[in-house]
Amino acid sequence: MAGSLVERESMLDGRRLSSPLGSPVQAEVYFPRLTTPFCGHIKGGMRPGKKILIMGIVGLNPESFEIRLTCGDSEDPPADVAIELKAEFGEKQLLRNACVSGEWGEEETAIPYFPFISDQPFRIEILCEHPRFRLFVDGHQLFDFYHRVEALSTIDTVRISGDLQLTKLG
Repeated sequence: MAGSLVERESMLDGRRLSSPLGSPVQAEVYFPRLTTPFCGHIKGGMRPGKKILIMGIVGLNPESFEIRLTCGDSEDPPADVAIELKAEFGEKQLLRNACVSGEWGEEETAIPYFPFISDQPFRIEILCEHPRFRLFVDGHQLFDFYHRVEALSTIDTVRISGDLQLTKLG
């Protein structure tokens, strides 16, 4: 009986992965790659209690990487940036800022330690609370960033670029 279950599962897997045209490219629609630069939609926008999870591996000889939560993906005029996180490896800094109506605010830099290591995996959680974003790296709270974009539901896009490989987004 166990053998027939295995046979049935492999048959199902075969049907699920093959397309009528036999095209391997079609699988990309169902199993997209998390390549950088990455731009994705946050369904329903942000709200208190919502969390963005970003898992990846830092590049081998990293200079920097950047994560932005934005209000849309417009480039002209540029979309508001609710939070920009920029990890700079030379200075071992994690810079934070926001841009509302084309105006960048005051950059925040204070962190208790720099959590990213070359060629090592990481897990970033950005938790949206009523007054702020709370950022955790590998389960440790690193900082709070108070909202500068008033309407949280308009924050509906995540952009990721730089010296990292994405493994999971949620």
